Amino acid sequence: MLQETMVGLVKEERKPGAVLKRVPKPACGPDEVLVKVKTSSICGTDVHIYKWDQWAENTVVTPNVFGHEFAGIVEEVGANVTNVKVGDYVSAEGHVVCGVCKACRTGNAHVCPNTKSFGITLPGCFAEYAVVRATNVIHNDPNLPAEIACLQDPLGNAVQTVMSGDIVGKSVAVIGVGPIGIMAVAVAKACGAGKIIAVDVNPYRLSLAKQFGADVIVNNAEVSMVESIREATGGEGAEVVLEMSGHPDAIRDGFKAAAMAARVSMLGIPTRDVPLNLAEDIIFKGIRIEGITGRRMYETWYQVKGLLENNRIDLKPLITHTLTLDQFEEGFDMMMKGTCGKVVFLHDQMPEI
Repeated sequence: MLQETMVGLVKEERKPGAVLKRVPKPACGPDEVLVKVKTSSICGTDVHIYKWDQWAENTVVTPNVFGHEFAGIVEEVGANVTNVKVGDYVSAEGHVVCGVCKACRTGNAHVCPNTKSFGITLPGCFAEYAVVRATNVIHNDPNLPAEIACLQDPLGNAVQTVMSGDIVGKSVAVIGVGPIGIMAVAVAKACGAGKIIAVDVNPYRLSLAKQFGADVIVNNAEVSMVESIREATGGEGAEVVLEMSGHPDAIRDGFKAAAMAARVSMLGIPTRDVPLNLAEDIIFKGIRIEGITGRRMYETWYQVKGLLENNRIDLKPLITHTLTLDQFEEGFDMMMKGTCGKVVFLHDQMPEI
């Protein structure tokens, strides 16, 4: 009997690029569900994989269907599955954790040392179908458009970054306003932040950040980030710094621009070591640092649902381009150039291969 196949976007070789090809349709295990993917979106992590930088070389399994942000309809459930049924409209947490280590058993599964990652070390969602563990499934509100539902994974990154400490009434600097940084601006505004300062070198994305609620925008290719943030905060510096860029210079300047006793939450991933002046910029300033990875399981997902389902944030303007999978080169090119917000693939229009 011939194995069924499907169209998938594959990271086939350990070098830049990707290949759209027919691949085996995944089989649903006893604790898993098979989802027919309706929408998926390109993440910054996918750009790392597409470009094939040092992080990708050290982390990613090949060959592999990649992509991890999606929404779809359950087509099959495994024999042991009780929490999901055929026809459910779902997304899913992309970190597959062991559930038995100390981190998992103390409410910190998002940093489980045994984590496997959907679309990175496991097959992902840039395909007609995807298989996910049933315990990772997130049920979507029927009224939530699929183009928005597939953005919950990165929105969760933004929510955890913003809400890893006090935010109400505080001055907030968001450094790096790619799509997740723009989401962080919206979340900070929805959660009652004081003055919000968006920092980037990309005028297009700074304009989007302004649209999503930034009070001040700073192009640090033209002016000093540190001086601009201090000027916007009466000389004190930002009480909350959300570092979303991963750029070494931006990280260093973010600490310099932070107020005394500030909170610095770090989501951006540097591709090399970052020297810091620990004494002057962190220790003597009493800075509290939060390392952010993924989403807290599953607290962050419920926060995301609360924000979306009650219309506290509107992500529609962030979706600047909708494409089909065969247009992946165009999508990744825009992401790398920074000439887009979120790029969403519509899987109902799957190319023939």
